[in-house]
Amino acid sequence: MSNPVFFTSPGTLDGLAPGSVFVLDGPEARHAVTVKRLAVGETVDIADGAGKRLTGTVSAVAPGELSVECSVLAEEPRPGVRLVLVQALAKGDRDELAAETATELGIDAVVPWQAERSIVRWKAERAAKSHAKWQSVVTAAAKQARRAWIPEVRPAVDGAGLQAAVAAADLAIILHEDAVRPLRRVLEAWQGAGSAVDGPGDGSGADSGGREVLLIVGPEGGISPREVTRLCDAGAVTALLGHHVLRSSTAGPAATVLASDILGRW
Repeated sequence: MSNPVFFTSPGTLDGLAPGSVFVLDGPEARHAVTVKRLAVGETVDIADGAGKRLTGTVSAVAPGELSVECSVLAEEPRPGVRLVLVQALAKGDRDELAAETATELGIDAVVPWQAERSIVRWKAERAAKSHAKWQSVVTAAAKQARRAWIPEVRPAVDGAGLQAAVAAADLAIILHEDAVRPLRRVLEAWQGAGSAVDGPGDGSGADSGGREVLLIVGPEGGISPREVTRLCDAGAVTALLGHHVLRSSTAGPAATVLASDILGRW
């Protein structure tokens, strides 16, 4: 059985080595001590959410504190090709479910998208609260999946913002039931060419050090023809995910699985 994972802030594991003792405090420690009831001698993982993972043995337990003696400190690099789920806002928490499940399956970042046909609207104070909730959901899913990296929930975008993201990406794929080419074929062609298919990105992705693929999922009402045209003009391509039309909450996770396999991430 894999070790339970608890998160600490980026940078707090820096400078540690085997034999060092790390003291975890705050909500994560309270959860470990009060809910999980961890005891001295048990093995746990402490991750900083930015790739570093400490594996060690619980050496002391106190109210609100967990002391862990480091056995191994490892750093997991980012994947060479990062997957970003662009999830249109949808009713009934289907959008949150998509972000949660895609995180468990390995997505690297999530972008909330205010699509033309999105019934849900993020405005003013609600936008900040909704964004924080998505990040909380994604963090919990990363913990469940024992991940060392916590996917970033990026700021919500509208149509113009998504067009800009598409133009900057190495590859942007619109999952669409009217597409001609299967998603597998699009990804294999791009991987074989080592560059974008039918439309250039600038190769930079959102940050340096790797290529980035956007998987764009519309709301329950679908992506409007005007949006498809504008996104394709910005460099996106359309792809067919399968023989069946999937729900908004299912398409992104399904695409994450297929892309992870084809791109050699699994």
